[in-house]
Amino acid sequence: VSTQSTGDFVMIGRVIDIFRWVFRELVVLYHILFSGIKGSSHKERLESFYSKQAKVYDDFRKRLLQGRETLLEYLPNFEESGVVWIDLGGGTGHNVEYMDSIGKLDQFSKVYIVDLSPSLLKIAEERKQKNRWKNVEIVEADATTFIPSEKHVDLITFSYSLTMIPNWFQGILHAKRLLKDSGVLGVVDFYVSQKYPPQGLKKHSLLIQIFWPFWFGFDNVFLSRDHLPFLLSQFKKIRLVESEHHVPYFPILKVPHYIFIGEKPIETIK
Repeated sequence: VSTQSTGDFVMIGRVIDIFRWVFRELVVLYHILFSGIKGSSHKERLESFYSKQAKVYDDFRKRLLQGRETLLEYLPNFEESGVVWIDLGGGTGHNVEYMDSIGKLDQFSKVYIVDLSPSLLKIAEERKQKNRWKNVEIVEADATTFIPSEKHVDLITFSYSLTMIPNWFQGILHAKRLLKDSGVLGVVDFYVSQKYPPQGLKKHSLLIQIFWPFWFGFDNVFLSRDHLPFLLSQFKKIRLVESEHHVPYFPILKVPHYIFIGEKPIETIK
């Protein structure tokens, strides 16, 4: 085969890859912007939204849902044995795969990926088989009611899932009940500030406070003014980062996101 022919094959391959990437982007954008969400229950609405885009979910979300990897890198290392982690709203298992890639997965004796969407969990199961994870269990369950066999765990994460949980405050309180004393909660998500935020927290412009909840609300993603104040009231802060980033194909305004890592206070009997 001549050098020219080899170059032609490489070029054709690149063109095909570009068309595949464009197709995946169009599929996701169509379902975000134009595909109606149907269903009488939270689970049915989630599945209505994700079922047609599950296979191309991660590529687009890597740019949309920024800060996920940073949260996982910030999480403390656990030295003791028998450590259990629950990723609530864990979807396709992206977080677990990233923890594996940075060498932090083997510290857990058990990892639960919990989600209500069967389509996303199917991708997580494929990831589990591909990576041969022996300590990972895929669970279809509600984040506000799931209880593992261990009853209490060391780490719980919400990665862009609180804004999709209707009773998000119940999700946080349930996670607190599941954590051991001094257990760790890690959260990354969209948000907007309160009109008069507590001292030390950022204040967003009125445009941002109004626009982003309106925009994401079409997809049942509900940005809250109260996430951070509530988290700070329930957990001892270890780390808090308030940032913002561009949404793909929307360069005008940046959407705010936060990274919160907190420790469950030791409960004392009075």
